[in-house]
Amino acid sequence: MRNNKYLYLATVAFFALGIINIHFSILGTICMVLPFALAYRDKKKTWCTGYCPRASLFTTLGKFKKKSTRKIPKFILNGDLKKIILVYFSISLFFVTMSTIRVAAGKMMPILYPRFMIIIPIPIDFPQLLTIEGMAPWLTHLAYRMYSMMMTTTTFGLVLGALYRPRTWCTVCPVSTISDMIIVDGKKPSASLKKSA
Repeated sequence: MRNNKYLYLATVAFFALGIINIHFSILGTICMVLPFALAYRDKKKTWCTGYCPRASLFTTLGKFKKKSTRKIPKFILNGDLKKIILVYFSISLFFVTMSTIRVAAGKMMPILYPRFMIIIPIPIDFPQLLTIEGMAPWLTHLAYRMYSMMMTTTTFGLVLGALYRPRTWCTVCPVSTISDMIIVDGKKPSASLKKSA
């Protein structure tokens, strides 16, 4: 991994800023949009290999653990878990989008607490050390949902890293999976043009 070794601080800052004010969690959309833009532009996983703060976090924490002798299970390596997590990610994103639209339309109250895997309530009262006045309820709802998604996937990544190799999560990460799809799809036209030339 060629990224800056201090990039993990961005992940730490994300969770810390959510406690200072949950609306900072909307910055998480950068980690959901930028990787795909870079994959489309560069036709390679620029984000995953050079800029991902969570990959940096897992690598950094991996330096403090003994080398794991556990073999990574086949269901992780053969892509089964990757498919499950991609489906989970898609469903979560759908619920986040639809619930945010419903809050914006005044059809439901905003959910003002984090949820593990989007469905399991986490009984934590964030202190909100910084008050930002005039924020729309749907933005607050979206911020908690983004925090929840990042918390869930980071937790999964930490568990996999503790059990196996530090960056085991990267083999099943939905951002990596979708980036692969973008890269493959982006190379198809050029390949067909070469054949016709």
